[in-house]
Amino acid sequence: MVVAPSAELSAEHQALQVLTLAQRTSEEHVASARREAERIRAEAHATAEQIVRDAQSHAQVLQQEAERALSDAHASASQVARDAQTQADDAKHKAEEILSKARTKADEAAKTAQANADELRHQAEQRYEDVVGSLAAKREALQRQIEALEQFDQDYRSRLTTFMQNQLRALWVDEPRVEAEEIEADEPLVAVAATALPPQRSGSGKS
Repeated sequence: MVVAPSAELSAEHQALQVLTLAQRTSEEHVASARREAERIRAEAHATAEQIVRDAQSHAQVLQQEAERALSDAHASASQVARDAQTQADDAKHKAEEILSKARTKADEAAKTAQANADELRHQAEQRYEDVVGSLAAKREALQRQIEALEQFDQDYRSRLTTFMQNQLRALWVDEPRVEAEEIEADEPLVAVAATALPPQRSGSGKS
């Protein structure tokens, strides 16, 4: 068997090193892109949950204030009613007017609190949808980058395999004294070089 010149073996070795480095770099980019997508998703989810909690807490505070106002109004009206009970009918009528006004004020406060709570809830839901939509767009962009890197890896493998095959064929042509049996014996070199490549990732990497 004719041994390939040292320069050809060195070129093949360098080509394998370049492919290994390209594979490692591609995998690092893919892993980094996936970690960044997961971090963005976690941050968006945490932000949305905090917005909802803040809105609910504020709504509860407003509701409690309305309930305290209503309770105070009822207490005041009851006291006036008890005092008015010992007085003339005019005093009783005055107490009833105070109670009516207090109830009206409490109802208005409750309606205002409910309207504010609904508005805050709507704003929180809108912000949550905006954050989720932004996350989806970033995730799609990262997925396209991952697919591009994987396509580059496949193309690079194919070109390198073709290059090595052409180099081996050229070597055989430059050595006319090589017998047919020796050429057939050297054909597995391409398969050996291919097995030296790092394993190719399967699939598009979609989660």
